[in-house]
Amino acid sequence: MIIRLVLGALAGAIIGFERASRRQVAGMRTHVLISTGATLLMILSIWLPQEYIGLKNGDPGRIAAQVVSGIGFLGAGAIIRLGNNIRGLTTAASLWLIAAVGMAIGAGMFTAAAVTEVISLLTLIVLDKFEKQVFPSVRNKILELFYKNSNPSAQEATDVLQGFGIRAQSIDVVQNSKGKGAKLRLMVSIPDATDISKLARSLKAAGNVARIEIKEKY
Repeated sequence: MIIRLVLGALAGAIIGFERASRRQVAGMRTHVLISTGATLLMILSIWLPQEYIGLKNGDPGRIAAQVVSGIGFLGAGAIIRLGNNIRGLTTAASLWLIAAVGMAIGAGMFTAAAVTEVISLLTLIVLDKFEKQVFPSVRNKILELFYKNSNPSAQEATDVLQGFGIRAQSIDVVQNSKGKGAKLRLMVSIPDATDISKLARSLKAAGNVARIEIKEKY
């Protein structure tokens, strides 16, 4: 039992270290506690029917089944919504998975737990880099360009954006009520790897832009 509990804590620490290195809400301590707790509950689930043979309806899988459903509440707490962007789904999945690894260790299925742990690490580290290269993440933002004159050039702005791989979803021109200056408001999808400073300089150089603002889209 002690060996299984230690292995369960170690399995949680390995996955938790990877999540903590990415500054996720659920780090090493959370993963260690969940994995160790799941291991203990699985041991208890197996031990109770063996210890109390006279109990009716002794089911070794009953406590384990409750762990699977109960871990969903903890996973939901790791999911954060920032405007239109959702963060924490991978961490929520890792919490659910580490509970499964803990239960496998508690049941003595060390090989299955080890293979799952390796697959999890490869998914979180290797596939993460591959996914970002093939499918770079994009965030929807509101880009506002403030012009010195009343004739903003939407074409010049979109040409610059296209050069940075940014797609404009909508464009609005807002004229200043006093007749001086105008504002070009664009809803854009900006890849995370975009150099915002370089983008701002290019937009200012392309037209008579006095100021640039980028806001989260809500």
